[in-house]
Amino acid sequence: MTVPSISRRTLMKSTALLLASTALARQVLAQDAPKGGRLIVAADSEPKNLNPAIVASNGVFFIASKVIEPLAEASFEGKDGLVPRLATSWEGSADGLSVTFKLRDGVTWHDGKPFTSVDVAFSALHIWKPLQNLGRLVFANLEAVDTPDDYTAVFRFSKPTPFQLIRNALPVVTSVVAKHIFDGSDIATNPANNTLIGTGPFTFAEYKPGEYYRLARNETYWDKEQPKLDEIVFRVLPDRASAGAALEADEIQLAAFSAVPLADLDRISKVDGIKVISKGYEALTYQLVVEINHRRKELSDLRVRQAIAQAIDKKFVVNTIFLGYATASTGPVPKNSQEFYTSDVAAYDFNPAAANDILDKAGYIKGPDGNRFKLKLRPAPYFNETRQFGDYLRQALAVIGIDAEIVNADAAAHQKAVYTDHDFDLAVGPPVFRGDPAISTTILVRSGTPDGVPFSNQGGYVNPELDKIILQASETVDTTARTDLYRKFQQLVVADLPLINVAEWGFITVARDTVLNVSNNPRWAVSNWGDTALQS
Repeated sequence: MTVPSISRRTLMKSTALLLASTALARQVLAQDAPKGGRLIVAADSEPKNLNPAIVASNGVFFIASKVIEPLAEASFEGKDGLVPRLATSWEGSADGLSVTFKLRDGVTWHDGKPFTSVDVAFSALHIWKPLQNLGRLVFANLEAVDTPDDYTAVFRFSKPTPFQLIRNALPVVTSVVAKHIFDGSDIATNPANNTLIGTGPFTFAEYKPGEYYRLARNETYWDKEQPKLDEIVFRVLPDRASAGAALEADEIQLAAFSAVPLADLDRISKVDGIKVISKGYEALTYQLVVEINHRRKELSDLRVRQAIAQAIDKKFVVNTIFLGYATASTGPVPKNSQEFYTSDVAAYDFNPAAANDILDKAGYIKGPDGNRFKLKLRPAPYFNETRQFGDYLRQALAVIGIDAEIVNADAAAHQKAVYTDHDFDLAVGPPVFRGDPAISTTILVRSGTPDGVPFSNQGGYVNPELDKIILQASETVDTTARTDLYRKFQQLVVADLPLINVAEWGFITVARDTVLNVSNNPRWAVSNWGDTALQS
């Protein structure tokens, strides 16, 4: 079949626009989907730790979510945007001091042992709370997990913890691992972090470094109708340009997370048998931000930060770097977060002349070479767009007399330099908004985060008023009051610019039209693919 050309409109204005502008994947009822076959998928990275209970990131989830399951998954149709997985129901107490989960009966681990509430309690207390990059915030006040029977887990908190937060966090922070695999070991170095044993529809079968990960059908999965596929093979293709060629040659059948470069989408969408899909990333909004090291004297000056903000042409960034597949940001909460977003924030319109005037009046005078001062700029290496924005930002800063030296590094070196060594002045980062500001957004600006925590405030920014609001929201049980606090949070962040939000975007999936049930939930690429099927 021939897929119509995609217009280069903003992907994230609304689901309606997404559906109107993009070819849709074929969806069939689970019971009608054909069984069997091997799905070959492009993977552009090889995570050092594949355990999503420890590392809650999309690069890990992409592979591991098919093997290790959370308590609940995101859903387009489910109540509160959720659908049950290992938990069948969840209910918070009125005082915010407990949440009760009813767990699924008849679930077994891939090694044949039964799944019970003790696995949930162990995961929560020994991994999510102390070790996980996101769980340590969500479960900061978790003090105990009662297990009155094998299929009930009662989370007890030392301080009121909003049920709204726990509910929003379930798909991201509650990947459950087996107590009998990890108990008594050094969890962080346990080999099971990379030879996964879970309860999901697929088992971890094989990993060949530099080549592929192979997952196999779990014949004893609790949902007897799933999985549909016999195997999923994640073929390691670090060069994104090669993913499109592999799809056209039918060497792979699917590439997610914009593995096919945006510049190739118009062409490849016209290839017979290939579909281009933007749906399925609504709960994975990426944000392009300029991270700022406030230890640098000039950058601790709000006037300098305001000038930098006014030097950035967000419209150019959206249209030229993202080719229209993004939208300009107004602040730390994306526009598609209907529950929390507010547009009632300060605006920094693109105005290099005004930016130069601000810097002149602040006493940062240009020298004979036309520069006011120099900065070290580290663009994140994860996406073409973050690297390209680094080049653009260097040029934009030059217009206002700031000489930015770009320092490129691979992912590991970049993370160490920015989040451990603080060896940067500006950095380009792509944090992810995951449905609630407390999950992965407030950590970008709150003070006191230990060195070495990735995607956190490692710029030395301290604002007691902002910290107070973040803390208050973390303990506010009333949903309306908590939502109002996060709107004030947005206003303070944009006013004081601890970082600069530039753009927000979702991703694109490109697949052969023989792949069924693609992008049918808001976290599809990092969900379990139990109903994904291949049409012979």
